[in-house]
Amino acid sequence: MSDYIVCTRAIKGGSFSSEPGPTRFLKVPQTHSPNPSHEINRTTFITDLVGTPKAQKCDDLVVFVHGYNVTQEDLIQRHRSIRTGLAQAGYQGEFLSFDWPAKGNAANYLEDRSDARRVALQLVDDCITTFAALVKQGCTINLHLLAHSTGGFIIREAFDDADDRDKIAKTNWSVSQICFVAADVASKDMADCSSNSNSLYRHCVRLTNYYNPYDSVLKLSNVKRVGVAPRAGRVGLPENAPAKAVGVDCGARFLKAHPTTNPIVDPISHGWYFDDPVFLKDLTFTLAGDMDRNVIPTRVTSPTLSLAEKWDFVFVNNLCANHSANLILQRAEKPNASNPPTAAT
Repeated sequence: MSDYIVCTRAIKGGSFSSEPGPTRFLKVPQTHSPNPSHEINRTTFITDLVGTPKAQKCDDLVVFVHGYNVTQEDLIQRHRSIRTGLAQAGYQGEFLSFDWPAKGNAANYLEDRSDARRVALQLVDDCITTFAALVKQGCTINLHLLAHSTGGFIIREAFDDADDRDKIAKTNWSVSQICFVAADVASKDMADCSSNSNSLYRHCVRLTNYYNPYDSVLKLSNVKRVGVAPRAGRVGLPENAPAKAVGVDCGARFLKAHPTTNPIVDPISHGWYFDDPVFLKDLTFTLAGDMDRNVIPTRVTSPTLSLAEKWDFVFVNNLCANHSANLILQRAEKPNASNPPTAAT
């Protein structure tokens, strides 16, 4: 099985570098690392991956956008891990990755953010609108976006810039599910009234924000970007997020899945999601879109959340009342005899 990558890295010395370059469409043989010889033309790339409107190969396509401090080798390994994990969780669609030139070094955080802005329009021009055009030709494919960390920033910037360009803005384009995982974007910018995210919400069916209050890397990014607001991947969505946005609090699941780690200093807290079968199952339910956010079986409403956060959920392994309550109580005080835990709903 080949891996499909939309690559925006420049070529230097016969290999892909960590600098921005023109968009290339790669079909990477299984077990191989990406290199320029894997480039194929856009038409062949699309046909091989999803077919044509008259001969469609799949109903769903997920586009994964990685975060900062990710080498191309890191990307291909994560690509294969997520693709395999989703398939094991029941996802039956296709999967591709949008590879942008992150430096692979935490010290280059600010430079990565700058490069992220530069490649944002390539995501729209050469990826999203390319597949959205198939829908206009009669294809029934559902296009989904999965973003980790700075990948969420790229998607938000791409959607905002696209609406500022007449040629794209006049086109009726949209995606189905947008899933932010550990998003390195300001929580306040995800509000219904925020001009930074209006385009994001306008062009999707639903946006799901998976966050972990114990994410130590996002705390690190706050230090690197002086004066920055709290991140959506650490504190969740704001109270005035629109109805199509849903927050999923993964803190309790993280503590259960990694009981021996120190969540304050361990960078696992930022990327653990993609190795967790419960998260991957929840993501599969979300991509399918067959269930309302309230009845996805990997979630339970947390009684510790305020009314304004009523769409936030915590993960559970199953719907056993006692087990669910115990997971919730990892975020709350231990109940006494007069205040027993309530069953999951």
